[in-house]
Amino acid sequence: MAKLKIRFIDITYGIAIIVADLFVFIILGVLLMGYDDNYDSSEGEYWSFASMDMNEKIIYICYNVWIVLNIIGFIYIGRKIYIKTKISTA
Repeated sequence: MAKLKIRFIDITYGIAIIVADLFVFIILGVLLMGYDDNYDSSEGEYWSFASMDMNEKIIYICYNVWIVLNIIGFIYIGRKIYIKTKISTA
């Protein structure tokens, strides 16, 4: 039975990736706060593209793309962990 090996460098890389990911979310969130501050109900519904200018649309799309990339990353990491634990218990 093989033992699952966790190295210090792997933990360091993981923490760095999490910090970078949170940093991107914070930046996108701060940029989206401009939409909340400047929202005008006469331009359209809240969070509709009609009520956003071009910069807010780009930021909103980047935010949603970043969420999709995070979901794909979680699936990938979960699959790697599952395969490693499956091999180590076999």
